[in-house]
Amino acid sequence: MLKNQTNIYQSLNKLANPNGMIIFGGNNDISIPLCELKQAFSLDSSLYNRSFSDLSVDNAVEYYDTCIAKLNPESILLHIGETDVDAFLSSPSDFDKKYSKLISHVKNANKKCRVIVVSLKNYNNDSDISEMNKHLKYIADSERCEYADISAKRVWNPKQTKDIASFVYSTGFVRPLNIKRPAHDLAKILFCFEACCV
Repeated sequence: MLKNQTNIYQSLNKLANPNGMIIFGGNNDISIPLCELKQAFSLDSSLYNRSFSDLSVDNAVEYYDTCIAKLNPESILLHIGETDVDAFLSSPSDFDKKYSKLISHVKNANKKCRVIVVSLKNYNNDSDISEMNKHLKYIADSERCEYADISAKRVWNPKQTKDIASFVYSTGFVRPLNIKRPAHDLAKILFCFEACCV
């Protein structure tokens, strides 16, 4: 386990509010600019990034227990699989079992946690990634989780999305109705923000 990264997250957890939303991802997710995205899209809940550079289905349960469980998250966005492609190709059923075990572990630790399985990006239409994403969708369905498909690079207008979110928030619709933002919208905002900046 990455000792330094783990120590940082454990220290930050002492300052964090429980019952927030956690991003639990790999290499590319560590640098997601949460503060800017949270402000720009009026994301109201506490939002924390607990991503690791070597995250895989093999070590995810350990990282969850060490750096996430105590936060008692309301939602967790699982963006795992980036480092598991070779292992998946060797044994898809083993990958599926480990991923399902992780979801069961999260749900057993926190029965009210909303688990959202996020697909891998596949902007180049790689057939291996496509197959892995099919498995992730199947796992999400079989474990009764939400699935957010961010595999294809889609055209979206972040300014328009921001303006709509700002309007809804300012008119008071969000708080009184206590509506959870749809999983796909959250995933698009958090994991695909760079697509609009290129």
